[in-house]
Amino acid sequence: MWARTSIGDLGVTPKHHLFDPALAARLLGVGPRALVDQPHPDGLVVARKGPLIGALFESRAALCLRVYAGSSGAQVSHLRTHKVDHEIDLIVERGDGRIVAFEVKLGANVGGSDVKHLHWLKEKLGDLVLDLVVITTGPGAYRRDDGVGVVPLALLGP
Repeated sequence: MWARTSIGDLGVTPKHHLFDPALAARLLGVGPRALVDQPHPDGLVVARKGPLIGALFESRAALCLRVYAGSSGAQVSHLRTHKVDHEIDLIVERGDGRIVAFEVKLGANVGGSDVKHLHWLKEKLGDLVLDLVVITTGPGAYRRDDGVGVVPLALLGP
């Protein structure tokens, strides 16, 4: 696996995504207002930073990538260092070990802080990284001046 050879100090906490984010919201009993409020108005404690809609958006992106990657035999994972000073939301790895790294951002605008972990990973892994992408809610896909692709979830496809 790519992470074992080039990056030390990796965390081992798994990241869980329920395959249907709408089902997750329903099971949690949250409606539209509760998705953006923090904390949950009924006292439900959600162990995460920020509004629940961000986690559900990331889950939807993970679901899409797992479907697309699975059809070509690739694996989807994530990366988090032990001290959580670096984290990559989703990594698609081909059979040859080369990867595409994804950050998922609930919003249309992508700034430097949104891509800093992607650039860190590229610096660590070099040519093993095929591409760097931020998945957003924006209206169109484009490539930033620093080479990072920005793709709205609605346009993501195989």
